[in-house]
Amino acid sequence: MLSRIMSGSIRNLDREYDCTVRLLDDTEYTCTIQRDAKGQYLFDLICHHLNLLEKDYFGIRYVDPDKQRHWLEVTKCIAKQMKSQPPFTMCLRVKFYPPDPAALKEEITRYLVFLQIKRDLYHGRLLCKTTDAAMLAAFILQAEIGDYDPGKHPEGYSSKFQFFPKHSEKLERRISDIHKTELIGQTPDTSELHFLQKAQMLETYGVDPHPCKDVSGNPAFLAFTPFGFVVLQGNKRVHFLKWNEVTKLKFEGKIFHIYANQKEIILTYFAPTPEACKHLWKCGVENQAFYKLEKSSQVRTVSSSNLFFKGSRFRYSGRVAKEVMEQSAKIKREPPEIHRAGLVPSRSCPSITHGPRLTSVPRTRRRAVHISIMEGLESLRDSAHSTPVRSVSHGDSFMPRSRSLATDASEGSAVISDEAYSPSDSVLPTPVAEHSLELAVARQVNGAPCSIKEEKESEAGTPSVGDAGDLSDSRATVEGAQGASPLSEVEQVNTFVLSVLRLLLVTIGLLFVLLFLLIVLTESDLDVAFLRDIRQTPEFEQFHYEYFCPLRRWFACKLRWAGSLLTNK
Repeated sequence: MLSRIMSGSIRNLDREYDCTVRLLDDTEYTCTIQRDAKGQYLFDLICHHLNLLEKDYFGIRYVDPDKQRHWLEVTKCIAKQMKSQPPFTMCLRVKFYPPDPAALKEEITRYLVFLQIKRDLYHGRLLCKTTDAAMLAAFILQAEIGDYDPGKHPEGYSSKFQFFPKHSEKLERRISDIHKTELIGQTPDTSELHFLQKAQMLETYGVDPHPCKDVSGNPAFLAFTPFGFVVLQGNKRVHFLKWNEVTKLKFEGKIFHIYANQKEIILTYFAPTPEACKHLWKCGVENQAFYKLEKSSQVRTVSSSNLFFKGSRFRYSGRVAKEVMEQSAKIKREPPEIHRAGLVPSRSCPSITHGPRLTSVPRTRRRAVHISIMEGLESLRDSAHSTPVRSVSHGDSFMPRSRSLATDASEGSAVISDEAYSPSDSVLPTPVAEHSLELAVARQVNGAPCSIKEEKESEAGTPSVGDAGDLSDSRATVEGAQGASPLSEVEQVNTFVLSVLRLLLVTIGLLFVLLFLLIVLTESDLDVAFLRDIRQTPEFEQFHYEYFCPLRRWFACKLRWAGSLLTNK
């Protein structure tokens, strides 16, 4: 607490702050901002640097000293949002995933979304079957290095690149076979387009998982997608609610509630910390407004509680998805020049990348994480696309896709993988462990492999050191979520009692304020019939002569005495 107060006082002495924003291609954009600059100013600077017009899908993310992620609010002062000392380090990420990324107007936008989804695949947030994983990786390889060339690409060349948190030699051979035979002649932009089309069909497209626990204490991941609210638990999607089915999102402390319009269903989950719960709630409010509403004028300020004196208030600021698409259709300019790095020299094509885009991993280390990739579900989009979904539990039989909670409850949960959904094998959003030793022990107990490179390092600006830095902070996130057990009955009673006491105190305070206001009005010279009637009552006359007049004379005496002291000095 003392360090935060000191950091705030230090910031007040500076008129300008240095700010570094890490972009999706892992390059950095450094600038100087004024002390009172708002988030919109920095966001516009970055978009101008990238020559990006379809910018509503993106946002700036930062990590506070408690390792809690936040989205930078464009309407608020940057310095007041940051809890750390300057220079500030943030990162540009996709905040709202396009429902159909292949339909984006400009290639520069598609390329940035491609980089984000490639990052999601690498960090285990995007779940897919082995066959789909091989195809996605082959598209990345084609976009990065171009056509297969025996002179430049020796045997096992695909093993030098890490596409997933863990994969096998069989998968590497499949990636190479597809790249050698099926993708010859594809340009980078074509490969990226096919990559986006393939990724969009996956069940976990657009998922940024928030670790929580259900009322039974079982770990779960909550996420918001372009199509609705999703709960992933084990190897199943236990709940899916389309945005038009979600009526309200609310949180109290660590408790997060989702209200659905189907028979007034309420889902309750428990976040690791109150800060994580508030971040989850704000993400839900923004996603619901962006994807559900027709116009930004329909956005309303949302409260986390039904009581006006309790809870947080938040309002989404920005355009909604429909307005963004309409605005994108009006873009008429020459496609901006893009420079893609890491391609075959003979291939000239556009890109904004200034460094290598694939992470090379030593083969010995890759062997240490030799586990076959999670098998997932290639599901076609929800009922908005009116397409069926294919179950991958143990067969390829087709069944209609039902997005309603009632269907999930009656027909069973949708299987999304043969293994549990576990993006924590690489990284999870929030929060992360404070002590690397506890983190290492947690990972050894759970049998999780070491991550390749911390995404937290790129977002929090803290480089990893030694073996501890190579461990995944996200496993500690799951441990923190598991430690956040549901409230017991005694705690629930205590919470209710505190709420009642708070209501009682506020009520008493309002009564005192009203009483004081009534006394001031009755003792004033206002000639109102209501006040005249009060002044003529015996009770008021008794109060006036026995209490008010002596108190007024006492205050007047004290004021005269204080005035005389000042005069003598």
